[in-house]
Amino acid sequence: MTDDEDLLKLENQVCFALVTAARNVVSIYRPILEPLGLTHPQYLVMLALWEQSPRSLGELADELAMEPATLSPLVKRLEAQGRVTRARRTDDERVLDISLTPTGRALREQALDVPRQIMAVTGLGAEQLAELRDGLQPFTGRAARLA
Repeated sequence: MTDDEDLLKLENQVCFALVTAARNVVSIYRPILEPLGLTHPQYLVMLALWEQSPRSLGELADELAMEPATLSPLVKRLEAQGRVTRARRTDDERVLDISLTPTGRALREQALDVPRQIMAVTGLGAEQLAELRDGLQPFTGRAARLA
C-alpha cells in the first residue's frame, strides 16, 4: 500500500478519532450527570452560567459554540426545572437574558464532584486531562469555529 492510500484509511482520520472520542466522553458523563438531573448539553450551559450570570442567549450560544436555535430548547428545559430564568431586556426586547435561579446556583455545589468522578472513571489525573484538552485547542478554539 502506498503512502497516499494510507492517508484515506479510516484509522488515520483525525475527524473519526474526534467523533468517536466525543461520543465516548458523553457516554462517560451521562451516568455522572444523571443524579443531578442534567444532560451533557445542559451541564455545559450550567457551567457557563456558573461562570457568569446573567448572559444573553446569543452570548451563551457563542461561548458554547452552539446555534441559538439549538440552545433555546435546552434553556427552556432548564427553566422548566427551575434552574434558570429567561427574560427580555427592558432596554432591548430583542435580547433574551438567561439567569440562574437560587436552585440553579445551589446545583453548583453538587456538580463540584463531577470532575473527580470523571478522573476516577477515565483513570486520568487533572494534569493529563488538561493536556488532552489543550491538545484539542486547534479544533475547539474560536478560530476553528469561525473557519
